[in-house]
Amino acid sequence: MSVELIIQSGARLMEPSVEEGIVWETARKGVPGKLTFKVVNDDPLTFQEGNAVRFSKDGQNVFYGFIFTKKRAKDGLINVTAYDQLRYLKNKDTYVYTNKTASQFIKMVAADFRLNVGTIEDTSYKIASRVEDNKTLFDMFQNALDLTMDNKKEMYILYDNFGKLTLRNVSKMKLDVIIDEETGENYDYSSSIDSNTYNKIKLAYENEKTGKREIFIAQDSNHINEWGMLQFFETIKETTNGKLKADTLLSMYNRKTRSLSVSKAFGNIYVRGGNLVPVNLNLGDIKVMNYMLVENVKHTFYENEHVMDIQFIGGDFVA
Repeated sequence: MSVELIIQSGARLMEPSVEEGIVWETARKGVPGKLTFKVVNDDPLTFQEGNAVRFSKDGQNVFYGFIFTKKRAKDGLINVTAYDQLRYLKNKDTYVYTNKTASQFIKMVAADFRLNVGTIEDTSYKIASRVEDNKTLFDMFQNALDLTMDNKKEMYILYDNFGKLTLRNVSKMKLDVIIDEETGENYDYSSSIDSNTYNKIKLAYENEKTGKREIFIAQDSNHINEWGMLQFFETIKETTNGKLKADTLLSMYNRKTRSLSVSKAFGNIYVRGGNLVPVNLNLGDIKVMNYMLVENVKHTFYENEHVMDIQFIGGDFVA
């Protein structure tokens, strides 16, 4: 295994002496990709915040971003944190837009903020009207993608592909990188009814015309007997679909929540937040044999080893 890390300061390219243990992290949404590494503080080495960083493994591009933080210690090493282009989506602004798809909105904002754009898939669903006031670009984009998923039932993943802002349908992000007992050194699995589990849904509507409170209830008596009553309560603003909403919420929350993470799996640079990866693990009370969504992944590159820690979501499995 060979890795290459280049820092660019103006027209000058530098290949510093890097300690092993380079870490690259990505998540499905809401945070930029991050590269952290330690370089030996040699006299000829001069680089600053804002300088570009390129990282590759075995000739394959992995990360392109910019230095945001440098830390020094007595050991003569400089600890460096670099982020990819998504770091600039933390900027806040206000936008009002009408009759645009999420992909059109992303392209428009990206142009305003001079972001480099790659492949942006057409999300097709047009958002009639939207006001985003004093929000981060991350939140604005995610709101548009959430509205698209609610109406089109399709998920899209926004990420930085080696310096290019990229949007892809999650169905096109499947990998044939199997995670099982052989490829993962260890896993951490838990099941719980302690968080986001409800077997009774109670919705209340204050009817101003009649002066009475209307109640809509959906519940599972079997799970109430098994777990005790776990009630979700909410006041709603309209009564038209009150019972339907209660039934829908019960179908969503009337189950155990599970979490699954795998540590020190064989590394593969194509695994990133938002990928669908086949998982085949016997977890004791259940056996997983299907594609799962990568919520976040941490790659660590040593001198002769590349491993990754992955958190999965999907179905009953939550972050």
